[in-house]
Amino acid sequence: QVQLRESGGGSVREGGSLRLSCSVSGYANYCMGWFRQAPGKEREGVASIYIGSKATEYAASVKGRFTISRDDAGTTLYLQMNSLKSEDTAMYYCAASVQPPCRIRIGLPSRPDQWGPGTQVTVSS
Repeated sequence: QVQLRESGGGSVREGGSLRLSCSVSGYANYCMGWFRQAPGKEREGVASIYIGSKATEYAASVKGRFTISRDDAGTTLYLQMNSLKSEDTAMYYCAASVQPPCRIRIGLPSRPDQWGPGTQVTVSS
């Protein structure tokens, strides 16, 4: 079974940066992604990446500011977040889809095989 654990969350001022990491253990994954959920809102997909091709997809709200990547060993997933805004405040979750088709789709219903416990990001004005 795939196990995921996020780290790197914290508090930052608007315009600042944070880098989230997600450690991956267990099976290799087909695709992975980052989701977030703010209080009172539904969980939304932020960014996704195919592990083999490294093809990426981003939500419109973060495109140009966030970058998803993974290390060559496939054991760590990253989310570099720049130019942070107060509306980026949320709990951020790492997710994995083990086999094709990719069950992580930005802007569409997603059903990943595994979720991490989450890491809190707070952006203050």
